[in-house]
Amino acid sequence: MLAAVNMVALITGASRGIGRGIALELSKIGCDLTLNFRNNESLAQQTAEECVALARSKGHAIRAETVKADIAQTQDREKLIAFAKANFGRLDILVNNAGIAPEVRADILETSEESFDRVFATNAKGPYFLTQLAAHWMIEQVRATVATEQLKPKIITISSVSAYAASTNRGDYCVAKAALSMLTPLFAARLAEYGINVYEIRPGIIATDMTQAVKGKYDQLIADGLTPIKRWGTPQDVGLAVAAVVQDFLPFSTGQVIDVDGGFHIRRL
Repeated sequence: MLAAVNMVALITGASRGIGRGIALELSKIGCDLTLNFRNNESLAQQTAEECVALARSKGHAIRAETVKADIAQTQDREKLIAFAKANFGRLDILVNNAGIAPEVRADILETSEESFDRVFATNAKGPYFLTQLAAHWMIEQVRATVATEQLKPKIITISSVSAYAASTNRGDYCVAKAALSMLTPLFAARLAEYGINVYEIRPGIIATDMTQAVKGKYDQLIADGLTPIKRWGTPQDVGLAVAAVVQDFLPFSTGQVIDVDGGFHIRRL
């Protein structure tokens, strides 16, 4: 009998914050990991080591490799796929997580074109074309799969409530996230014939270094009832949602938005 082969996940922006939370949860269920980072190699390596140790504590043997790449750059997106092919030979899960905030929160009447282009390149264009590359490889894998092997590749994109909630001091971010949100139904419709399901996970207010600067503001908003569940979300909350999808707990769903926002999306009177 053939030994079970670990699923392989490629997670962009995986060294810290939400990406790290996703990596830790996928390590618990025995996924091999390609952890993409853009700047901090030591932090990425620390995350990789923690994933391997955590997997071992759960009875799994996994590999976690790190790779530096900027998904806003064409050659770096190609590098990510080539790295996964060379190191693991397969790709079961793509998690589009990498994202950036504007360098300056500026009123939409003052936002610069330079800021818009920078944010859009990483938050929308990068995931779109990385997904395209990954999809081609996943299709090849599905076509080459023998009948006895169950291969169910999945694409998961981490978006934001900013895809629909207007923040007039960071319009470039909101527009990019709204564009990113359309990635899921597009690829879901295109890839369903190959058995590749596509999902969007939409976090709300999550405690990361990106939100640390506005902690006081959101502490008060949460206390005042901004979300029915009165607490900050955590990277683990998002990671658990990703793990549920990876384990095929939603096999008859594709193109689905999964809100991880404490109920922020609920319209209330």
